[in-house]
Amino acid sequence: MIDGLVSTVIPVFNRPAMLREAVDSVLAQTWRPIEIVIVDDGSTDATAVVAESLRAENPSVVKLLAQANAGPGVARQHGLTHSTGEFVQFLDSDDLLLPKKFSLQIAGLREDTAAGISYGKSYASTGGVRSDKPAQRTGEVFRTLFPALLREPIWPTMTPLYRRALIDRIGPWPRARQLEDWIYDAQAAELGVELHYVDDYIAETRDHTEARLCREWMSNPEGMKERIAAYFEVMIRAKRAGVERVHPEYQRFARSLFWMARNAGRYGLESEAERLFLAAREETLAPGWDYRCFGIMAKLLGWSRVSRLAEGIKGLTR
Repeated sequence: MIDGLVSTVIPVFNRPAMLREAVDSVLAQTWRPIEIVIVDDGSTDATAVVAESLRAENPSVVKLLAQANAGPGVARQHGLTHSTGEFVQFLDSDDLLLPKKFSLQIAGLREDTAAGISYGKSYASTGGVRSDKPAQRTGEVFRTLFPALLREPIWPTMTPLYRRALIDRIGPWPRARQLEDWIYDAQAAELGVELHYVDDYIAETRDHTEARLCREWMSNPEGMKERIAAYFEVMIRAKRAGVERVHPEYQRFARSLFWMARNAGRYGLESEAERLFLAAREETLAPGWDYRCFGIMAKLLGWSRVSRLAEGIKGLTR
């Protein structure tokens, strides 16, 4: 580990133009020293050529690795093993860092020695237009990840900056392709890591028309299975961390299990739908009539049919 060095790990798959923009946003940081580890996750277009040119243009800063396509979690872990910084930054190839990100966050972590992660506000942009609201929950101040993490990931992947010492404790990135960042945050949350907050915009996550892995679950049952597994993984880690069942965020999460059960049924994932429903009913403090009706109808019609029926009724009542 090199003191003061920030290692930025960038997984990339088939995004040559955006990769260059992402790397440029790291090179524009006011903080030095930095290193950039690009991991080409089996790209089939010009990405490899662009990645090699970025390495050649910045040989003292950029490292280039390649692997067979395995998803962003595996790629990030691969990059980590070849990084040497005291601080670690993960950056997806379609996102950007703002120039003072490292300077602001390192100053915060050096002042707040109990914190293992620094985060701040992030822009969310669609078609190049930034929203006037911070992305996800990056406009809110939390000292710990749980219980807030139960609602949704608090930040996009590029928002936090990690101490290397914490990275070593969190464990490896999940091999999943869906919600792997949520699981990774839950691994950190289980440790009770404390957070430092920067009350400034430090990064930008970009929505765009190119293919995005995070949307795969909408048309791919295997992707849906991975999302379901992530929900159970997060729940297990919340329980280990001591999040109380009565907490409002936990009850919101329990309700989301019911929602996921209906989605699983629509995809024909019968066993997954039943497991999610039973977990939702078990974790919800006061299951309502909708739980009872759905459970009875599922026994009569099957999980897939009742889920589609429920979706149809919902559509008619909109």
